[in-house]
Amino acid sequence: MRALYKFAVTCLALALSGSAMAQFDFLNKAMDAAKSKMGPAGNLLDKAKPIIDSMGIDEPKEIEIGNTFAASLLGAKPLLNDPALHRYVNTLGRWLALQTERPDLPWTFGVLDDDGFNAFATPGGNIFVTKGLLARMRNESELAGVLSHEIAHVIRKHYVKALQISALAGGSVEIFTERWNKGPAEFRPYIAGFVKDVYSKGLDKSDEYEADRIGVVIAARAGFDPYGLPGVLQTLQSQNPRDGGFTLLFETHPTPTDRLDSLSKVMNGRFDSNNGSVGKSFAERSKEFSR
Repeated sequence: MRALYKFAVTCLALALSGSAMAQFDFLNKAMDAAKSKMGPAGNLLDKAKPIIDSMGIDEPKEIEIGNTFAASLLGAKPLLNDPALHRYVNTLGRWLALQTERPDLPWTFGVLDDDGFNAFATPGGNIFVTKGLLARMRNESELAGVLSHEIAHVIRKHYVKALQISALAGGSVEIFTERWNKGPAEFRPYIAGFVKDVYSKGLDKSDEYEADRIGVVIAARAGFDPYGLPGVLQTLQSQNPRDGGFTLLFETHPTPTDRLDSLSKVMNGRFDSNNGSVGKSFAERSKEFSR
């Protein structure tokens, strides 16, 4: 695992400095939502709430846990050997991240050597897209939409929330709290299992819908056509869910139709005056970043 950390840090060039420690308040809402679904098991959440409320969850811990996520991903799929493409994706991704309330995270973007169509985020600002996804992007605004969706997962701390809820649902609150407070080194065995589980099953559907809504706003703020992400979802609508290149995405996300319906309600009439660009062609960008 230590070697994978070094590999991830070196290849992804984690060069941006961290910001001040950020406290977050989503846990009460998350636990209330979980409790409503758990019935009698919700009593566990009542007992756990005072413990969770008193936990200090700071940004450095979030970032280190995110590096554990990244190491697990890179252990399964290596980075694509294309420095120019990585420079491009990092430049675009960091510009998008600057439009958010967490611009000072060590945002880092990588391309996985995987023909499948997917993208992944980790706590703390690591974002991965597959080369199969990039190959199917019709324009730069579509890629901006996908990256913005993943950035939204980070700024809303969806994976950290899922990690917390997983511990609560498993009845391991005391162990969770003890290991968390000792730091990610004590927490890695738990995280490793969680990472495999969450990336194979996906986040809560409400998190995906929220990331879509925030994603179109981030893209628009960055000067891109906010309809880039809906364009990607329209492409997905035409795909066979049983196609091996798309299977994982369909299994871990709401249907493209449901996501488009959700976005339509939010976007209807609100971006009519937006003059966002579809961006440059990938051929142009390739020339720019190969110099």
